[in-house]
Amino acid sequence: MSGGFSRFMLKALGWKTDGDMAPEGRNLYLFAPHTSIWDFAIGFFYFRSQGHKLKVMIKKEAFFFPLGPLLKAMGGFPIDRSNPKATLVSVIHAMEEDGKRPFQLVICPEGTRKAVKKWKTGYHTIARATGAKVYLAFADYRTKRIGVIPGGIELTDDARSDTDRIQKIYASMNLTGLHKKGYSAE
Repeated sequence: MSGGFSRFMLKALGWKTDGDMAPEGRNLYLFAPHTSIWDFAIGFFYFRSQGHKLKVMIKKEAFFFPLGPLLKAMGGFPIDRSNPKATLVSVIHAMEEDGKRPFQLVICPEGTRKAVKKWKTGYHTIARATGAKVYLAFADYRTKRIGVIPGGIELTDDARSDTDRIQKIYASMNLTGLHKKGYSAE
């Protein structure tokens, strides 16, 4: 799908974009809130409208025929949520296998479309192991704005502390997911 078509789709759906994408490189985008499968579609159109091809971790159960080949073509790759360590290893391996080529990975740190108090920290392991820069992406269904917070996030050696700090940033934005009860940044 072209950037022009994706811009058209965002506009047709009533969405506006905020901020500029990071320069192409080895980037990891955290995306919140994640309350609906529509987050994938809106996010896909946003990233493509900005000229980026993204990779997205999606639970392996979604890769049934005929949806599976479509998800793979759109940048999705299946993950086994029952084995988080194997998932991290496979993602790190995929990024390393791509060498120095740009790699845009989107992760929903909530890990599910249900409201959770403690977000997952696997993104931290991936970023530290691959040298990927971490950026915060968002979609606000109340205002129909989608974008990336400029500048990225500097990580420390403390994954839990960094994740708590990121949750506070998202909480301060007062974002609304498609399903309002499915999101809690605090």
